[in-house]
Amino acid sequence: MTRLICFDLEGPLAPQDNAYELMKLFPNGGKIFEVISRYDDLLTLEGREGYEPGDTLSLIAPFLAWHGIKEKQITNMGQKAKLTPGASELISLLKSRGWQIFCISTSYEQYAFTIIQRLGIPVQNVACTSFPLDQIRQLLDQGDFALLRQANKELVTLTPRVDDAKIKESLDKFYWHELPRTNSGAIINKIKPVGGRRKLEALENFASKLGKPLSSWVAVGDSITDFKMLQAVSKTGGLAIAFNANEYVLPYCTMSLASTNLNDLRVALESWEQGKRRAVRLTVMEKENAGGQGEREHFHWLADTENISSPLEIHRRIRRLVREEAAELG
Repeated sequence: MTRLICFDLEGPLAPQDNAYELMKLFPNGGKIFEVISRYDDLLTLEGREGYEPGDTLSLIAPFLAWHGIKEKQITNMGQKAKLTPGASELISLLKSRGWQIFCISTSYEQYAFTIIQRLGIPVQNVACTSFPLDQIRQLLDQGDFALLRQANKELVTLTPRVDDAKIKESLDKFYWHELPRTNSGAIINKIKPVGGRRKLEALENFASKLGKPLSSWVAVGDSITDFKMLQAVSKTGGLAIAFNANEYVLPYCTMSLASTNLNDLRVALESWEQGKRRAVRLTVMEKENAGGQGEREHFHWLADTENISSPLEIHRRIRRLVREEAAELG
């Protein structure tokens, strides 16, 4: 039997939000990223035409270029970044049992490829965001600097959720009216983050090459960039797993696991090997009835559940433990 699994990277495999950490390399960058990340959530929830969750990575590119961040710094972060506890063990176990392992990530390629190589996932099984930052930097001129400086000054005064209306008004003006008149506008158009619909398209491409429908797949994700991919897998009869997830993704999954260790997922995957979704349901419901063990093994069967308030509370708590500051991002 062909065993196929696709992981999101940031969250399931590595707790750090790479874009967030990159923005922190310059003064107030973390604060600016939080505001832009919230704007990404607002555009996604609004259903803006042509916009996909995760396009934050294109929106922050002009700021990274302006502040002189280099591709090598992104690669270095991937080399030093922590892995999610249990990720290496689970990947090794799955490989030993004949699973084909894939990763579809919104992360910049320099970070994603470094992480997956550390985990032993084949490069050809990875889809992520192309980001020629060193070339992009050459597009900027003094006019861009002035606009970015003004945006930088304004964004640090805004607070996500508290100032959502101001964030929407200010960044709508900046990104869709002012920036397109500059060279920085071209930067955004050059970058197509692999999030939302593009994640689903990447999975569909992998599935097509293998001749295996989505019903044959297990997919693991945790945030708003994953929900379209997970929703499609679950609807076809595949197994969509939310791992330490937020409210944007839990409603679209088949099951969930909240845990400080990814390797706890192995019991569900072993059940998938034995009897696909029906067997997983029995295992997960048994685990759910037993309750978790401290900060681990909090399983929930979601396919037949409309109210996610109880699992969401647990996921929020453990997500904060594992992902720290990144837990608050959409």
